[in-house]
Amino acid sequence: MTSTNTAGGPRPRMPETAFTALACPACGLDLAATGRGVECRAGHVFNVAREGYVSLLTGATPPGTGDDKAMVADRTRFQQAGHYAPIGDALARTVAREAPGSPFVVDVGGGTGHYLAHVLEEVPGAVGLTVDASKFAARRAARAHPRAGAVTADAWRGLPLRDGTADVLLNVFAPRNAEEFSRVLAPGGLLVVVVPGADHLAELRAPLGLLSVDPRKDERLEKGLHGRFDPVGVEPLRFTMDLAREDAATVVGMGPSARHLDPAELAGRIAALPEPVAVTASVRLHLYRPR
Repeated sequence: MTSTNTAGGPRPRMPETAFTALACPACGLDLAATGRGVECRAGHVFNVAREGYVSLLTGATPPGTGDDKAMVADRTRFQQAGHYAPIGDALARTVAREAPGSPFVVDVGGGTGHYLAHVLEEVPGAVGLTVDASKFAARRAARAHPRAGAVTADAWRGLPLRDGTADVLLNVFAPRNAEEFSRVLAPGGLLVVVVPGADHLAELRAPLGLLSVDPRKDERLEKGLHGRFDPVGVEPLRFTMDLAREDAATVVGMGPSARHLDPAELAGRIAALPEPVAVTASVRLHLYRPR
C-alpha cells in the first residue's frame, strides 16, 4: 500500500506500483499522499474516500455518467453469481499468456473490479488499477483484490496515468479512448477489448424488445483504434447461462437497451419469461499491441 497520510486520514488503498503510475488529471504531475489527501506539486488536491479509492474526477460530470448505487448493486450480485465468470477466466488466461511476469494491469471502465480480480488471481505477480467514473463502483473496486486499487476518473477527459506506465489495458463492454490508451500503454504492452457477439443474449432480444448488436461493431472497433494499435488476435467465447428472471432483468439493465425501454413494459415482458431461461453469452476478446 502507499505511504502514510500525515494527518491520519484515509490513505489510498492500492499497491505502490499503481499509485506511482498516477498523474494529476489537472496538470499531469506526479501525485503524493499528504495530510490533505492526494496532491501534486502544483497544489491540486484530490480526496481519498474512506474505502481507499482516489477521486480524480475533474469538472462537472454529465448526468448518467457512471453507474448509480442500485446499478452497482445489481452488477455485483450478477457477477458474484458467476454468470459471466467465463469472461473473467478468459481474460485471466489471455493476460497470463501474453503478458507474463509482473505486469501492471489497468481496467478502464472496470466498474467493481470484478474482471481485474480474475486476472490478478491468475497472474500472481501482477498488480492492478480500476478506473471508472462511478464512485459506487470504485468503493467496491478498491477492495476487490489485495493487489488492486481504484480511482474515479472520466476517461474521455484523459486517464490520470503517466505516459507508458500500463503493461496491460483491459476494456470490457466499456467506451474506448484510443488516444489515451496509446499514451498510457507501455511499448510492447497489451490491450484487450471485449465486445459482444451478434448472438449475445439472443434469447432475450426478441421477447424483451432489446436493441440488436451492431453487425459492424468489429469494423468500428478496428477503425477507432487504427493508426495507434495493431490487431494481434481475436478469441471468441460462447457459453450458456441459466438465468432467473431477476438476473435476466439485471443483465438487460447492464446494457444499453434499458435506456430505450419503458420500465413497466419491460417488467411485464420479463415476468412472461420461463424460469430459468437459458441465455447465450457470446463475446470476442480482441487483442492489440501499440504501434
